[in-house]
Amino acid sequence: MGRLITNAKVYVEREKFAQAVYMEDGVIKAVGTNEEVLAVAPAGTPQYDAGGRTVVPGFNDSHMHLYFVGENLESIDLHGVTSMAEAKQIARDFIARTKPAPGTVLHGTGWNQDYFTDEPRMMDRHDLDEITTEYPLILERACGHALTANSLAIQLAGVTKNTPQPEGAQFDVDENGEPNGIFRETAANLVMCLRRDPTVEEIEHTLHTAMEHAAEWGITSVQTMDVRPGAYRDMLQAYHNIQSTHPTLRVYHQCNFMAPDDYREFLEQGYITGSGDAFNKIGPLKLFVDGSLGARTALMRAPYADDPSTTGIQTLTQQQTDELVQIADAAGCQVAVHAIGDAAIEQVLNSYDTVCGDGENPHRHGIVHCQITDRALVERFTQNNILAYIQPIFLHYDMTVLESRVGKELAATSYAFATMNRLGIHNSFGTDSPVEDLNTMHNIYCAVTRKNLAGTPSGGFYPDECVDVYDAVDAYTAASAYASFEEDVKGRIRPGYYADLAVLSEDIFTIDPERIKDVKVDATILAGEFVYQRKDV
Repeated sequence: MGRLITNAKVYVEREKFAQAVYMEDGVIKAVGTNEEVLAVAPAGTPQYDAGGRTVVPGFNDSHMHLYFVGENLESIDLHGVTSMAEAKQIARDFIARTKPAPGTVLHGTGWNQDYFTDEPRMMDRHDLDEITTEYPLILERACGHALTANSLAIQLAGVTKNTPQPEGAQFDVDENGEPNGIFRETAANLVMCLRRDPTVEEIEHTLHTAMEHAAEWGITSVQTMDVRPGAYRDMLQAYHNIQSTHPTLRVYHQCNFMAPDDYREFLEQGYITGSGDAFNKIGPLKLFVDGSLGARTALMRAPYADDPSTTGIQTLTQQQTDELVQIADAAGCQVAVHAIGDAAIEQVLNSYDTVCGDGENPHRHGIVHCQITDRALVERFTQNNILAYIQPIFLHYDMTVLESRVGKELAATSYAFATMNRLGIHNSFGTDSPVEDLNTMHNIYCAVTRKNLAGTPSGGFYPDECVDVYDAVDAYTAASAYASFEEDVKGRIRPGYYADLAVLSEDIFTIDPERIKDVKVDATILAGEFVYQRKDV
C-alpha cells in the first residue's frame, strides 16, 4: 500500500517547495500541492499530516564508520569529556556497572586532550593504570588515529622497548625507552590485536544499535568504512543478514585495503564498486595517506607551527598510493582516500593524475576530509573533477587548534567549503562518526555559521567560507548521492526517486541559523515506510 504526506513544506530544490508527496512500492510517485497529489493517490491511502513541518530528502552521511558508532554506544564513551579526571571516572563507572568477565579487553573511544581543563595532554599508560590494572584497557582518541593502552594491555601484547617501530606509524616511549602507552596510526594494531573478533550475531547487534541512532537524525543512507582485511566476510555477512530482512537505511561500503594483495583478493571475490543492491552495495577502495590534525599526524608540507619537530605521518608513500589507485581504477572501481594535511592531499591528487585526464573522472575518485589547503590546492580538484568528502562538524573542535597547528595564513584557506561550491567541486557532507556524533543538525549548523556548538566565535570562523542552508542540505543529500553514483534515484524529492525522507521539527530554511543546531528530526522514512518517529512530538 502507498502512503501520503500532506500539509508539509517539501523541499524540492533551491527556493522551490511543494506541499505533499505520494509514495508507493518504496518510490516517490507524485510531488505537488495537496490537491494534486490526492488526485493521484488511490482512495483510502494512509496519510501523514505533517502539520506544516519541513520535509527534506533523507540525509546521506558520505563518510562514517557505522559499526564503530554502534560499538561506541555499547562501550566506554569519552566523547566530549572536559577533563582527565572525568575520563577516568567514566571508565571506572563503566567497569563497575557492567562487571566484565575476567580477562575481558576493555575498549573506549572519544577522549581529546585539547578538551582537558585539568591536564591538557594525551593520556598515557599510567593514567589508564589508575582506572584499572585488573583488565587490559584500550582508549582511543576521538580522531581514531591514536590510542592509549594500560600497562597490562601492553604486557599482554608483548610490546617492549625492543619492539621495532612500525613503518608509517609509531608508539611513544618514555625516558627509558619503554612504551608509554600512546600508539599512533597503525602502531595501534600492536595492542588492538588483543581484542576478540566479534561473531556475526554480535556484529548484527552492534549494527542495529548504530542504525537506530542514525534513524533518529533523519539518516537514510550511509557511506561507511567497516570492511577491512581479515574478518570482512563476517562483516559483510552481518550486513547481508540485516539488509535482506528489514533494512532501516541504505549502505554503501567504503572498503579499506592498504596492501595490494589484500585488495586484489577482495576484487577476485567479485566485490567491485556498484555490486550489490539498493540497500547494500560495495563502494570505493578506501585508503589512508596520513592521520589527524588533533594528533599532529596529518601530513603537512611544512613542520607544524606548534611542533616544528614533525610534519605528521605518511601512512602510504606516493608510489604505494599510485599502485593501489591504479589497481582499483583498472578494475573499474572508485577510490576514496583519507587526506587531511596539505602534503597528503597533494599526494592523492598526484595519484589521481595517473588515472584521470582531460578533466574526466569517470570512476568518481575522491578525497575524504580535505581539511588543510591553500587556494591552488583546492583548484587542483577541478582539473580532473575530483570529489571532496567533507565534515563541517570538525570545525567545532578544529577551530580551537587550527591556527596554532598550521598558522593563520594556511588556516584562512582551509575547510574551504564555500570556495569548493564556487569552483563547482562535488563536495558531500558526512561526520566521520563516531569521531563526531552523526547529528545532522549540528553538522549543518557548523557549515552554515562556521561556529562551534557553543555559538562562538560571534562572527564565525573565517566566515567567507560559510555556505547557505540550501547548499548544506544539498551537500548532505544530492551531492552524497552523486558520490555513490545514485544521483538519479536518491537525494531529491522527485517522482521516480527512492521514498527516503526526513521530517524536521522546524523550518531550517527560514529560522535564525543560530537555532539550526537545536532542530530535531520528527520522523524518518525509508522506502516509504517509517523507520523512526520522535516520541515527544
